[in-house]
Amino acid sequence: MTRTFQQLQAEERVAMAALRLQGHSLRSIAKQLGRSPSTLSRELQRNHRSPEGYAAHSAHFLATRRRRLACRCVKLDPDGPLWPVVSHMLGWYWSPEQIARTLRAFWPDQPSMHVSHESIYNAIYAHPKGELRKSLIACLRQGRSTRRPRSGGEDRRGQIPDMVSIHLRPPEVNDRTMPGHWEGDLIKGAMNRSSVGVLVERTTRLVLLARMPDATAESALAAFTAKLNQIAQPLRQSLTYDQGREMSKHQELARNTNIRVYFCDPHSPWQKGSCENTNGLLRQFLPKGSDLSVHDQEALDSIADLLNNRPRQTLNWRSPIQAFAELMQGMAQQVHATLH
Repeated sequence: MTRTFQQLQAEERVAMAALRLQGHSLRSIAKQLGRSPSTLSRELQRNHRSPEGYAAHSAHFLATRRRRLACRCVKLDPDGPLWPVVSHMLGWYWSPEQIARTLRAFWPDQPSMHVSHESIYNAIYAHPKGELRKSLIACLRQGRSTRRPRSGGEDRRGQIPDMVSIHLRPPEVNDRTMPGHWEGDLIKGAMNRSSVGVLVERTTRLVLLARMPDATAESALAAFTAKLNQIAQPLRQSLTYDQGREMSKHQELARNTNIRVYFCDPHSPWQKGSCENTNGLLRQFLPKGSDLSVHDQEALDSIADLLNNRPRQTLNWRSPIQAFAELMQGMAQQVHATLH
């Protein structure tokens, strides 16, 4: 049978003090309290400070103080120096892991400013119920409760003419060694009546968002053409998309932007995993079932900026905008070296 130990309670200390005044031995007191004599002996050694004898009140105060001092200091105490920094980063919609990694990068030699992502989650959910707790939880990304199956079902969307399969993409696209290869998708709003175009660069995970009045092929052609043409030509190599009907004008898109368009297999979202992951992040700002038409292009650009300035584990905790800037600088240096 498992034995458990319980700290002496205040009433037991009162009884112990009274019995000692009556002249009872420690063994006698232990028997009456149902305690071990060694437990009472340690109690006298640790908490007997009064010259008049063992005093229950002062003994209980000493024991409580000792236990409190033995507890580790809570790093994310609301009144401590670290919590304001963490809560400020949560306001940027950074994940707890991104925050934890960034704190270590900012203060590498100050362990007091380091905290694990699990501690951040615990600190958020430990807040008492109220508006502050709701606002903190609202800063966290909400994952799906169930995953969609990777395959199955019959493709009822119809065939897109002249599709080029993802299996014909050059090998460097799969390796993510060369920049300029993009993945695309649509995020749809309530009743599929509104949508936002999403473009993700595979090497740097840079995100571009395009406002669309609807999910038609004409709207997708106009929105993706405008966004892709904002990117320098060397960084417009290929676009990988699923077999959504909104991409039926892919040949016109390729002519307008000088980009090659490849299509995933049916029901294979993992073949453009960077975009699928980004869609999950975007749902924090563009919730399912909401009207996406209320977001103008400026608002969508602001959302993209938030994602592009977040540190990413897959980029060794650089942000997509940092990785993209480094790519641009490297390309400029190559051009300069070629000309000279």
